[in-house]
Amino acid sequence: MSLALQRLAVPDAEAPAGLVAIPVRTPLVRPGDDLVATVAQAVRGIARPGDVVAISETALAIAQGEFVVAELVRPSRLAYALSRRAGALATMSQPESVQLVIDRVGVWRVLYATLLHLIGRVRGRRGAFYEVLGEAVAAFDGYTGTMPPYERAIVFSPSDSRGVARAFRVRTGIDCAVVDANDLGKAKVLGASDAVAVSVVEAALLHNPHGNSDEQTPVVVIKWRGSGADPLLTEGTT
Repeated sequence: MSLALQRLAVPDAEAPAGLVAIPVRTPLVRPGDDLVATVAQAVRGIARPGDVVAISETALAIAQGEFVVAELVRPSRLAYALSRRAGALATMSQPESVQLVIDRVGVWRVLYATLLHLIGRVRGRRGAFYEVLGEAVAAFDGYTGTMPPYERAIVFSPSDSRGVARAFRVRTGIDCAVVDANDLGKAKVLGASDAVAVSVVEAALLHNPHGNSDEQTPVVVIKWRGSGADPLLTEGTT
């Protein structure tokens, strides 16, 4: 079943009453860790079949070694110029992250996106830059807010998020999702085990209960404590 077919009709930014999201502390995640084993141990006694274990994409990417230390990136003049004009909370406000985007898509595509952005601003329209480069920008998480020793690490998107979520389900019998959530009220499931109702999980995580900084809680257990069938799973139960 595709992720698109798993989505339930839940309004944006509205989680069903009765969902509870419990942040779970883990040991410091390091490159090469078996993250499935680490998370399974962390949620033992907390998660049970019928719940969904949501894993931060940052934790998975770090376990996979998908990051680079900012000091190893040499930003160009274009990267510096663009970063000075980006929003304060955006990944694009960091010249090293901007340079990685340039390296991925090329200078000319970045200049094209910038030109469309400037034309759009004149016409009272915003967002053209991200419409052109959305996936390339989304591939990187900036280094602000991550705990040591990763506070200067630019984290890439993890690999095979769905495969990891499925592996967790096979190993534990509990459904799982790998999630990109932030403090701007956005959450996106990057991959999930087959029965997960993606839109419900995303709604439950809009307030970003994950903590990748000194909270050290990159895992959230989502439970259904309402009446009726469990909306977290398309089958209602595991």
